[in-house]
Amino acid sequence: MRRVVTGHDVDGRSVVVSDGPVPRSREFTSLPGWISRLPWATEPGAPVSRTGEDPTPKVTHVLPAPGGTRFIVLTFPPESAMADPAFDPVAFDAEQRADSPGIAELIGPDGMHTTPTVDYGIVLQGEIVLELDDGNCTPLAAGDIVIQNGTRHAWRNRSGRPVTMAFVLIGTEPDH
Repeated sequence: MRRVVTGHDVDGRSVVVSDGPVPRSREFTSLPGWISRLPWATEPGAPVSRTGEDPTPKVTHVLPAPGGTRFIVLTFPPESAMADPAFDPVAFDAEQRADSPGIAELIGPDGMHTTPTVDYGIVLQGEIVLELDDGNCTPLAAGDIVIQNGTRHAWRNRSGRPVTMAFVLIGTEPDH
């Protein structure tokens, strides 16, 4: 995956300041086919970067604070990969926690989780199912968009092929 970042030169003109692979990208060894990428992030109140300085190395929590954002691209292997006898759920959980601190701790053994964010999700490739806590399952295909309003959910790849989704997470104030 290629990431192009713009900024401004010394005269204030727009320029490409970075063009290359997503630097914060991880292919999991504990679950082949699971790929996590963090192309960009913003922190609450931070000004727009005029130089295109990469904020991703400074991100310590993938879950954004209220007013912050995270741009995440995930590739989900088929659900059947977790049924493989070689799959080690403990190793996968450890790799998730190392890669996605702040969110990984919220994911239950069944994959269900809730975050205090509004998430814009776009299916880039493949087919996936959005499961909500009432058991409702909504199939999604390439080009479909999901607006996730802090609801408990899980993603299920029952297709037999990898699925890639892009998410923009916007940190919100938690309900009291």
